[in-house]
Amino acid sequence: MIVAVLDTPVGRLGVREDAGAITRLTWDMEAEGEVTPLLSEALSQLAAYFDGRLRDFDLPLRVGGSDFQRAVCAAMSAIPLGETRTYGEIARAVGRPAQAVGSACGGNPIPIIIPCHRVLGAGGKMVGFSGAGGVETKVWLLRHEGAAGLLI
Repeated sequence: MIVAVLDTPVGRLGVREDAGAITRLTWDMEAEGEVTPLLSEALSQLAAYFDGRLRDFDLPLRVGGSDFQRAVCAAMSAIPLGETRTYGEIARAVGRPAQAVGSACGGNPIPIIIPCHRVLGAGGKMVGFSGAGGVETKVWLLRHEGAAGLLI
């Protein structure tokens, strides 16, 4: 396991690489091991995202867990920057109940890069976020992405 870190407006983020893929993004991690070209690219893309210069991440990702977890992560990854979906919309796309989708969103191992912050409750209601700062971080990310009109 190799971890590289980046200080961002939403806190210090650690990005983990395992066997040539990004497998985790977590707040307040410490650097571990020598930074690889992939981790360097991940940090560069995250910096560009926070600077407003990147709309879509282009990194090899590996999501562990069930086929359902991977399907929910794929559905979240398909939400364009500046847009949101509800848990119900994701549930219909993957053929499972919204409550199960909520649990899978909360278990997203690579937040921000896999944009679980773009998923809202029914009627656009602001609900939890698993990253540090909770809903406040979610609101910051959505405003940063130009989805602030949804939050007024």
